Amino acid sequence: MSKRSTVTLKGLAQELGLSPSTVSRVLNDAAGEDSRWASPETNRRILTLASELGYAKNPYAASLRTARSGLIGVVVPRLQDYVLATIYEGVDEAAAEHGYVAVVANSLDNPVSHEARVRKLMDRRIDGLILGDTPFDGSTLTAIEREDVPFVLVNRRSPGHPSVTCNDYLGGRLAGEHLAGLGVEKVFLLAGKDRMSTSIDRTAGFTEALAEHGIELPASHIATGGFDAEGGEEAMRRLLEASGVPEAIFAVNDFAAIGALGVLAERGLSAPEDVKLVGYNDTPLAGGVGLTTVRSPMHQIGRQGLELLVETMAGRPVESRQLDPELVIRTTA
Repeated sequence: MSKRSTVTLKGLAQELGLSPSTVSRVLNDAAGEDSRWASPETNRRILTLASELGYAKNPYAASLRTARSGLIGVVVPRLQDYVLATIYEGVDEAAAEHGYVAVVANSLDNPVSHEARVRKLMDRRIDGLILGDTPFDGSTLTAIEREDVPFVLVNRRSPGHPSVTCNDYLGGRLAGEHLAGLGVEKVFLLAGKDRMSTSIDRTAGFTEALAEHGIELPASHIATGGFDAEGGEEAMRRLLEASGVPEAIFAVNDFAAIGALGVLAERGLSAPEDVKLVGYNDTPLAGGVGLTTVRSPMHQIGRQGLELLVETMAGRPVESRQLDPELVIRTTA
C-alpha cells in the first residue's frame, strides 16, 4: 500500500495479517491502545500503521459506517454573494427532494479556510461534498481525494473532476460578439481572479470572439481582481490610469461591472453614451441598473450539481455538465 489514496480496511488487515473485523474494532474503539479487542501489541501495530498510511485520519474510513448520514456538505467562497447563494438554493432544493440536508460553509477563497471547513463537514460524517470554491488547477482537492469522499464541483470547474458549470467560454463569446457588433475597437476586460475557471473561460471566449472580428485586446487592457464591486472599481481605475478611456468594457461578473460603472460616473462618463458595458450572471441588481449581461443558469447549476453528486455517491459513472448562458441586452450596451 504505497499510495495513501488506496488505503482501505481490507488492505490494512492484509498487511497486518489480521482479520478486517479486528482492525475495524480497534480503530473504532475510543480506548485506543487499550482496546479490549486485541492485545496491547496488536493494538499498537494497527494504530501505528493506520496513522502512517493516513487511514486513522480519514473520518470516512475510520468510522466504517454502513448507513448514510443524510448530510451533504457545501463549501462556497461567500454565501453572501448572490450567485453563490442562488446556486446553494438550487443545491438545497434538490437535496431535500432526494432526502438530504445540505450544510453550507464559507471558505473566503482561502485554501487554509477551505481545508478547515471541509474537515469540519467530514467530521459530521457527510455523505458527499459540493464545492464552489475550487481553483482551476484543483490544488484544494488533494486532501479530499485522499479521503475518498464523493464530491462534485459547481460554478467553477477543474479538469478531470466532475462538475456542473455554466458554459463560460460560450458566455464570453456572446459578450465579445455583441460588443464587436456595436463597432467598438478599444475594449477593456475586467477578468476577475485568474486562477478560477470562471475567469479563464470567460476571458478565452471573449478575446477569441473579438479576434475573429479583428479587434485586438492587448494585455494592458486586461485587469484581474475580485468578483465584487470593490474589485471592479479597483481594476477599472488601474485601466483608466494606464490606458485612458475605452469604447467598451466587459466585466466577468455583474458586481465588478457595477463597480466599474461607479468609477465611470465619478469621471463624468456614462453607459452606453460614452462607454459600452457588459457584465455576467444577470443578478437582480443588473436589471435594476439596466446592465447588459450574460445570464448564467445559477439555480440550475445548483440543482444539477446535487443530482450529479447523487449519481456519484451511487457509484455510477458521471460526466461533467455545462449549461448554456444567454445574452440579456439592456441599456448599457
